[in-house]
Amino acid sequence: MALRVQPVSRDEHLAFAAGRPSASPLQLPSWGEVKPDWRAESLGWFDEDGRLAGAGLALLRPLPGLKRCLAYLPEGPLIDWHDGALDAWLEPMLAHLRRQGAFCVRMGPPVAVRRWNAETVKAAVADPAAGCLADVEPTAYDRDAASLADRLRGSGWRPAASGGETGFAAGQPRYVFQVPLAGRSLEDVHAGLSQQWRRNVRKAEQAGVKVVRGGPEDLPVFHELYTETAERDRFVPRPLSYFQRMFAALTAEHPDRMRLYLAHHDGDVLAAATLLTVGDHVWYTYGASAARGREVRPANALQWHMIADAHAEGAAVYDLRGITGTVEESDPLVGLLRFKAGTGGEAVEYLGEWEFPLNRLLHRALGLYLARR
Repeated sequence: MALRVQPVSRDEHLAFAAGRPSASPLQLPSWGEVKPDWRAESLGWFDEDGRLAGAGLALLRPLPGLKRCLAYLPEGPLIDWHDGALDAWLEPMLAHLRRQGAFCVRMGPPVAVRRWNAETVKAAVADPAAGCLADVEPTAYDRDAASLADRLRGSGWRPAASGGETGFAAGQPRYVFQVPLAGRSLEDVHAGLSQQWRRNVRKAEQAGVKVVRGGPEDLPVFHELYTETAERDRFVPRPLSYFQRMFAALTAEHPDRMRLYLAHHDGDVLAAATLLTVGDHVWYTYGASAARGREVRPANALQWHMIADAHAEGAAVYDLRGITGTVEESDPLVGLLRFKAGTGGEAVEYLGEWEFPLNRLLHRALGLYLARR
């Protein structure tokens, strides 16, 4: 099969994504507007009959002082990852991005390899001998997905070093936590919550915690809680303008693409969160909470309300996004893993991000630069 890659219009890109059960919001045209430091390009894969067979969002970040750039396709592209002739998809993409001046291409195949149910995760956390999820027997394993890693290596791709989104160290989580909703009643989902979670949801309800949807005018309130959370958990917060830009770009593309939820108690907002929706997949993306009022469990009330809304709208998956891959008590993120495991879902390991250096000298120089930073 011969495929060609070329730029496509925003409408073509969106129409292709809409024809799939789901696509990461990071692979839609609107995400390029959220990232003004990157130049965004919608790409299309066309077969010999001129049919659009794949699509993706490429973000291009220029190297300072050079006419070269890093090309990044977060959680994408949207192609047939299980096609045995994978090079037929990736080689024309590399050729196109090389013509755009890319010295390196980074992508994140949206392919799940292993899954661990909540009980397995909780048992691993409680086991002093367990070090990381990768060493724990999974409850589901996709051999075809695992073989994809070997095919990528054989084609010259290499696993990318993990990192945040600062500068060129772009990265998305390899391990996430998801609550399957398809084929389950809301009562089934509620019964899957841990006993502590069910108790906390009930406590919040009895205390009068109310969860409501907010609008762009409520983003400053969310951001105030978010910066408090950042100070408490020691991470660098994004500015309010980032969330305002995200809300405007994503809701312009689809009115329900991004939502804001707020948990109120006695006239005070104690917790807030953002939610993204594409197709039948819903992602919890940013959460924030106050140090005050924790005794009324606003975080549990907030998550349960969002899960219930996602279920009511026919979502197949509620995605709580990133978790740590380690299960040692000394890991500061184990508490977050334990909180998410209380939803009764499953930890999911994706294939991770992969890089193809088109200019090995520049790629090596970038690695040294990032290491010094």
